[in-house]
Amino acid sequence: MSGDGGKRKGPAPGRMLRVDGTVLHVLCEGGGPVCVLSGGLGMSWFDWDPVAARLAPHRTVVRFDRPGLGLSAPATGPPTAAGEAARIARVLDALGLYGPCTVVGHSLAAFHAEAFARLHPERAAGLVLVDGSVEEDPRPRLPRTVRTAWAGGLASVLSAAGLPRALGPTARRLTVRASTVRNHPRGPHEAGAYRTSRVLRACAMENATYAYQAAEVAALRPDHPLRGVPVTVLAAYDGSETPRELRWLERQRALATQLGGAFAVAAPAGHLIMADAPDAVATAVLSLTADPDLEGPRGR
Repeated sequence: MSGDGGKRKGPAPGRMLRVDGTVLHVLCEGGGPVCVLSGGLGMSWFDWDPVAARLAPHRTVVRFDRPGLGLSAPATGPPTAAGEAARIARVLDALGLYGPCTVVGHSLAAFHAEAFARLHPERAAGLVLVDGSVEEDPRPRLPRTVRTAWAGGLASVLSAAGLPRALGPTARRLTVRASTVRNHPRGPHEAGAYRTSRVLRACAMENATYAYQAAEVAALRPDHPLRGVPVTVLAAYDGSETPRELRWLERQRALATQLGGAFAVAAPAGHLIMADAPDAVATAVLSLTADPDLEGPRGR
Protein backbone atom coordinates (compact mmCIF):
# COMPACT_ATOMS: atom_id res chain seq x y z
CA MET A 1 0.00 0.00 0.00
CA SER A 2 1.40 3.40 -0.88
CA GLY A 3 0.76 6.50 1.17
CA ASP A 4 -1.46 7.90 -1.57
CA GLY A 5 -4.81 6.27 -1.12
CA GLY A 6 -3.49 2.87 -2.17
CA LYS A 7 -2.49 4.03 -5.66
CA ARG A 8 0.92 2.98 -6.92
CA LYS A 9 3.19 5.88 -7.67
CA GLY A 10 5.06 5.48 -10.93
CA PRO A 11 7.42 7.98 -12.55
CA ALA A 12 5.91 11.38 -13.16
CA PRO A 13 5.07 12.01 -16.82
CA GLY A 14 6.77 14.70 -18.84
CA ARG A 15 10.33 15.97 -18.92
CA MET A 16 12.56 18.60 -17.36
CA LEU A 17 13.55 21.58 -19.53
CA ARG A 18 15.79 24.48 -18.63
CA VAL A 19 13.93 27.68 -19.48
CA ASP A 20 15.66 31.00 -18.76
CA GLY A 21 17.95 29.32 -16.28
CA THR A 22 15.20 27.53 -14.31
CA VAL A 23 14.52 23.82 -14.72
CA LEU A 24 10.79 23.35 -15.36
CA HIS A 25 8.65 20.23 -15.43
CA VAL A 26 6.88 20.22 -18.82
CA LEU A 27 4.36 17.89 -20.48
CA CYS A 28 3.46 17.96 -24.17
CA GLU A 29 0.79 15.54 -25.39
CA GLY A 30 -1.52 14.96 -28.33
CA GLY A 31 -1.44 16.61 -31.72
CA GLY A 32 -2.99 19.47 -33.64
CA PRO A 33 -3.32 23.17 -32.76
CA VAL A 34 -1.44 24.10 -29.60
CA CYS A 35 -3.21 24.66 -26.29
CA VAL A 36 -1.48 25.66 -23.03
CA LEU A 37 -3.11 24.78 -19.70
CA SER A 38 -2.04 26.94 -16.76
CA GLY A 39 -3.40 26.39 -13.26
CA GLY A 40 -4.15 28.77 -10.43
CA LEU A 41 -2.15 29.63 -7.34
CA GLY A 42 -0.07 26.71 -6.14
CA MET A 43 -1.45 24.18 -8.61
CA SER A 44 0.42 21.35 -10.33
CA TRP A 45 0.42 19.59 -13.69
CA PHE A 46 -1.82 16.75 -12.53
CA ASP A 47 -4.69 19.10 -11.73
CA TRP A 48 -5.30 19.27 -15.48
CA ASP A 49 -5.25 15.51 -16.12
CA PRO A 50 -9.01 15.17 -16.82
CA VAL A 51 -8.98 18.13 -19.24
CA ALA A 52 -5.77 17.08 -20.98
CA ALA A 53 -7.20 13.62 -21.62
CA ARG A 54 -10.19 15.17 -23.38
CA LEU A 55 -8.15 17.64 -25.44
CA ALA A 56 -5.19 15.49 -26.49
CA PRO A 57 -7.07 13.73 -29.35
CA HIS A 58 -7.66 17.16 -30.91
CA ARG A 59 -4.90 19.48 -29.62
CA THR A 60 -1.23 19.57 -28.78
CA VAL A 61 -1.65 20.07 -25.04
CA VAL A 62 1.16 21.77 -23.13
CA ARG A 63 1.33 21.86 -19.34
CA PHE A 64 4.16 23.02 -17.11
CA ASP A 65 4.74 23.64 -13.43
CA ARG A 66 5.64 27.23 -12.67
CA PRO A 67 8.91 27.67 -10.73
CA GLY A 68 8.74 26.07 -7.30
CA LEU A 69 5.49 24.21 -8.01
CA GLY A 70 4.96 20.57 -8.90
CA LEU A 71 8.36 19.23 -9.90
CA SER A 72 9.90 22.49 -11.13
CA ALA A 73 12.98 24.05 -9.57
CA PRO A 74 12.59 27.09 -7.28
CA ALA A 75 12.01 30.54 -8.71
CA THR A 76 14.85 33.02 -8.98
CA GLY A 77 12.57 35.87 -7.88
CA PRO A 78 8.95 36.83 -7.16
CA PRO A 79 6.52 36.28 -10.05
CA THR A 80 5.06 39.01 -12.26
CA ALA A 81 2.27 38.80 -14.82
CA ALA A 82 4.59 39.90 -17.63
CA GLY A 83 7.22 37.43 -16.49
CA GLU A 84 4.76 34.55 -16.49
CA ALA A 85 3.49 35.56 -19.93
CA ALA A 86 7.08 35.48 -21.19
CA ARG A 87 7.58 32.10 -19.51
CA ILE A 88 4.67 30.64 -21.48
CA ALA A 89 6.27 31.88 -24.71
CA ARG A 90 9.69 30.48 -23.77
CA VAL A 91 8.32 27.09 -22.77
CA LEU A 92 6.69 26.90 -26.20
CA ASP A 93 9.98 27.94 -27.81
CA ALA A 94 11.80 25.20 -25.89
CA LEU A 95 9.31 22.69 -27.31
CA GLY A 96 9.74 24.02 -30.85
CA LEU A 97 6.16 25.33 -30.93
CA TYR A 98 6.45 28.80 -32.44
CA GLY A 99 2.99 29.40 -33.87
CA PRO A 100 -0.18 30.78 -32.30
CA CYS A 101 -1.73 28.90 -29.40
CA THR A 102 -4.79 28.96 -27.20
CA VAL A 103 -3.95 29.69 -23.56
CA VAL A 104 -6.24 28.40 -20.82
CA GLY A 105 -5.70 30.25 -17.55
CA HIS A 106 -7.36 29.20 -14.30
CA SER A 107 -7.80 31.57 -11.35
CA LEU A 108 -4.53 33.53 -10.86
CA ALA A 109 -3.22 32.21 -14.19
CA ALA A 110 -5.99 34.13 -15.96
CA PHE A 111 -3.76 37.17 -15.38
CA HIS A 112 -0.87 35.33 -17.06
CA ALA A 113 -3.01 34.21 -19.98
CA GLU A 114 -4.38 37.69 -20.60
CA ALA A 115 -0.91 39.23 -20.29
CA PHE A 116 0.38 36.69 -22.82
CA ALA A 117 -2.30 37.65 -25.34
CA ARG A 118 -1.66 41.36 -24.85
CA LEU A 119 2.15 41.24 -24.86
CA HIS A 120 2.56 38.47 -27.46
CA PRO A 121 -0.42 39.03 -29.78
CA GLU A 122 1.21 37.26 -32.73
CA ARG A 123 1.26 34.05 -30.68
CA ALA A 124 -2.26 34.20 -29.24
CA ALA A 125 -4.93 32.20 -31.07
CA GLY A 126 -7.41 32.41 -28.21
CA LEU A 127 -8.01 32.70 -24.48
CA VAL A 128 -10.12 30.62 -22.13
CA LEU A 129 -10.28 32.04 -18.61
CA VAL A 130 -11.44 29.33 -16.22
CA ASP A 131 -13.04 30.91 -13.14
CA GLY A 132 -10.34 33.51 -13.58
CA SER A 133 -9.33 35.98 -10.91
CA VAL A 134 -11.12 39.31 -11.19
CA GLU A 135 -10.01 42.60 -9.64
CA GLU A 136 -11.97 45.60 -10.84
CA ASP A 137 -9.70 48.23 -9.23
CA PRO A 138 -6.47 46.63 -8.00
CA ARG A 139 -4.48 48.89 -5.70
CA PRO A 140 -1.68 47.21 -3.78
CA ARG A 141 -1.35 48.82 -0.36
CA LEU A 142 2.30 48.10 0.37
CA PRO A 143 5.45 48.23 -1.74
CA ARG A 144 5.96 44.98 -3.58
CA THR A 145 9.36 44.42 -1.95
CA VAL A 146 7.81 44.63 1.52
CA ARG A 147 5.13 42.05 0.74
CA THR A 148 7.53 39.62 -0.91
CA ALA A 149 10.12 39.95 1.86
CA TRP A 150 7.47 39.25 4.49
CA ALA A 151 6.12 36.27 2.54
CA GLY A 152 9.58 34.84 1.98
CA GLY A 153 10.45 35.22 5.65
CA LEU A 154 7.25 33.52 6.76
CA ALA A 155 7.81 30.64 4.34
CA SER A 156 11.33 30.17 5.72
CA VAL A 157 10.08 30.09 9.32
CA LEU A 158 7.32 27.59 8.53
CA SER A 159 9.72 25.42 6.54
CA ALA A 160 12.27 25.40 9.37
CA ALA A 161 9.49 24.23 11.70
CA GLY A 162 8.76 21.29 9.39
CA LEU A 163 5.22 22.37 8.51
CA PRO A 164 5.33 21.56 4.77
CA ARG A 165 6.15 17.90 5.40
CA ALA A 166 3.77 17.61 8.34
CA LEU A 167 0.77 19.55 7.04
CA GLY A 168 1.31 20.32 3.35
CA PRO A 169 -0.58 17.33 1.89
CA THR A 170 -3.44 17.83 4.37
CA ALA A 171 -3.71 21.52 3.51
CA ARG A 172 -3.84 20.60 -0.16
CA ARG A 173 -6.63 18.05 0.47
CA LEU A 174 -8.66 20.59 2.43
CA THR A 175 -8.24 23.14 -0.37
CA VAL A 176 -9.46 20.66 -2.98
CA ARG A 177 -12.49 19.72 -0.90
CA ALA A 178 -13.39 23.37 -0.33
CA SER A 179 -13.04 24.17 -4.04
CA THR A 180 -15.04 21.30 -5.57
CA VAL A 181 -18.59 19.97 -5.41
CA ARG A 182 -17.62 16.34 -6.03
CA ASN A 183 -15.29 13.91 -4.32
CA HIS A 184 -11.89 13.67 -6.00
CA PRO A 185 -9.49 11.06 -4.58
CA ARG A 186 -5.90 12.06 -4.07
CA GLY A 187 -3.66 11.24 -7.01
CA PRO A 188 -0.39 9.33 -6.76
CA HIS A 189 1.85 12.41 -7.04
CA GLU A 190 -0.16 14.85 -4.92
CA ALA A 191 1.27 14.20 -1.46
CA GLY A 192 4.85 14.35 -2.68
CA ALA A 193 4.26 17.61 -4.52
CA TYR A 194 2.86 19.42 -1.50
CA ARG A 195 5.17 18.37 1.31
CA THR A 196 8.20 20.45 0.28
CA SER A 197 9.40 23.86 1.43
CA ARG A 198 9.97 24.69 -2.25
CA VAL A 199 6.24 24.50 -2.99
CA LEU A 200 5.32 26.37 0.20
CA ARG A 201 7.60 29.24 -0.77
CA ALA A 202 6.22 29.35 -4.32
CA CYS A 203 2.65 29.48 -2.99
CA ALA A 204 3.57 32.23 -0.55
CA MET A 205 5.14 34.31 -3.31
CA GLU A 206 2.21 33.85 -5.69
CA ASN A 207 -0.16 34.92 -2.93
CA ALA A 208 2.00 37.90 -1.93
CA THR A 209 2.20 39.20 -5.51
CA TYR A 210 -1.46 38.62 -6.41
CA ALA A 211 -2.54 42.27 -6.17
CA TYR A 212 0.54 43.45 -8.06
CA GLN A 213 -0.11 41.00 -10.89
CA ALA A 214 -3.72 42.17 -11.05
CA ALA A 215 -2.52 45.78 -11.26
CA GLU A 216 -0.05 44.85 -14.01
CA VAL A 217 -2.79 43.38 -16.18
CA ALA A 218 -5.08 46.36 -15.58
CA ALA A 219 -2.26 48.68 -16.67
CA LEU A 220 -1.72 46.67 -19.87
CA ARG A 221 -5.32 46.91 -21.06
CA PRO A 222 -5.40 50.50 -22.40
CA ASP A 223 -2.25 50.23 -24.55
CA HIS A 224 -2.13 46.54 -25.45
CA PRO A 225 -5.43 45.55 -27.07
CA LEU A 226 -6.34 41.92 -27.62
CA ARG A 227 -6.52 42.54 -31.41
CA GLY A 228 -9.42 40.26 -32.11
CA VAL A 229 -8.18 37.31 -30.05
CA PRO A 230 -11.29 35.25 -29.23
CA VAL A 231 -12.00 34.96 -25.51
CA THR A 232 -14.27 32.74 -23.46
CA VAL A 233 -14.80 33.34 -19.76
CA LEU A 234 -15.94 30.11 -18.09
CA ALA A 235 -17.35 30.67 -14.60
CA ALA A 236 -17.97 28.09 -11.89
CA TYR A 237 -21.42 27.88 -10.30
CA ASP A 238 -22.09 25.45 -7.48
CA GLY A 239 -25.87 25.69 -7.81
CA SER A 240 -26.48 27.77 -4.71
CA GLU A 241 -28.16 31.17 -4.86
CA THR A 242 -26.16 32.89 -2.16
CA PRO A 243 -25.39 36.57 -2.73
CA ARG A 244 -21.68 35.77 -2.85
CA GLU A 245 -22.12 33.12 -5.55
CA LEU A 246 -24.45 35.26 -7.67
CA ARG A 247 -22.16 38.26 -7.33
CA TRP A 248 -19.25 36.13 -8.55
CA LEU A 249 -21.20 35.19 -11.68
CA GLU A 250 -21.93 38.88 -12.29
CA ARG A 251 -18.25 39.73 -12.00
CA GLN A 252 -17.27 36.94 -14.38
CA ARG A 253 -19.87 38.09 -16.89
CA ALA A 254 -18.56 41.65 -16.59
CA LEU A 255 -15.03 40.40 -17.28
CA ALA A 256 -16.24 38.68 -20.44
CA THR A 257 -17.91 41.90 -21.56
CA GLN A 258 -14.79 43.94 -20.79
CA LEU A 259 -12.65 41.59 -22.87
CA GLY A 260 -15.19 41.37 -25.70
CA GLY A 261 -15.54 37.65 -25.12
CA ALA A 262 -18.17 34.97 -24.66
CA PHE A 263 -19.49 34.00 -21.25
CA ALA A 264 -20.28 30.44 -20.16
CA VAL A 265 -21.11 28.74 -16.87
CA ALA A 266 -19.97 25.33 -15.65
CA ALA A 267 -22.52 23.91 -13.20
CA PRO A 268 -22.49 22.34 -10.80
CA ALA A 269 -18.83 23.08 -10.24
CA GLY A 270 -16.57 24.59 -7.66
CA HIS A 271 -13.59 26.84 -8.29
CA LEU A 272 -11.55 23.85 -9.51
CA ILE A 273 -13.63 23.51 -12.66
CA MET A 274 -11.01 21.30 -14.27
CA ALA A 275 -11.80 18.65 -11.64
CA ASP A 276 -15.57 19.06 -11.36
CA ALA A 277 -16.41 19.81 -15.00
CA PRO A 278 -13.53 18.89 -17.33
CA ASP A 279 -15.95 18.47 -20.24
CA ALA A 280 -16.97 22.12 -19.91
CA VAL A 281 -13.35 23.26 -20.10
CA ALA A 282 -12.60 21.04 -23.09
CA THR A 283 -15.74 22.22 -24.87
CA ALA A 284 -14.79 25.86 -24.29
CA VAL A 285 -11.37 25.25 -25.84
CA LEU A 286 -12.58 23.24 -28.81
CA SER A 287 -15.43 25.65 -29.55
CA LEU A 288 -13.15 28.67 -29.31
CA THR A 289 -10.71 27.37 -31.92
CA ALA A 290 -13.21 25.64 -34.20
CA ASP A 291 -12.50 28.14 -36.99
CA PRO A 292 -9.17 27.10 -38.61
CA ASP A 293 -8.49 30.72 -39.53
CA LEU A 294 -7.92 31.41 -35.85
CA GLU A 295 -4.86 29.15 -35.93
CA GLY A 296 -3.18 31.06 -38.73
CA PRO A 297 -0.69 33.94 -38.47
CA ARG A 298 -1.92 37.04 -36.70
CA GLY A 299 -1.05 40.69 -36.85
CA ARG A 300 -2.20 41.33 -40.41
